[in-house]
Amino acid sequence: MKTQIVIKELEQLDMAAQEFLDAIKSRSIICFDAPMGSGKTTFINALLKEMNCGELGSSPTYSIVNEYFSPTYGKIFHLDLYRLKLLEEAFDIGIEDILYDSNLCFIEWPAIISNLLPDSHVWVKIEVNDENHRLISFEL
Repeated sequence: MKTQIVIKELEQLDMAAQEFLDAIKSRSIICFDAPMGSGKTTFINALLKEMNCGELGSSPTYSIVNEYFSPTYGKIFHLDLYRLKLLEEAFDIGIEDILYDSNLCFIEWPAIISNLLPDSHVWVKIEVNDENHRLISFEL
């Protein structure tokens, strides 16, 4: 089933994040495919806020992996693979351990590891329309 969430203004972000979390239910690998500046990190931070992860940092662009803890969801990983040029670099950060445990994982720029993803992953597209609204679409 294909789902789309529209965010017309920043004030709708928390509600959209909760709607997204309700929709993905028990899926644990969530991949965000979107152009630079479309709001991937902003939306993931809204998800982490809704999951009561406490203090949030910035995108893990330079650290590649950020780890959070939610009293409800447990350990959560946020990966930003933008800087990876080779698949071997993903192995260096322990990508297989991250992908194949039971923890929730949000991945920005996932294309480089697409052939490693478990079948149950969710591929999320974020688009910005002419009115500067964010269109978040995914299929479960």
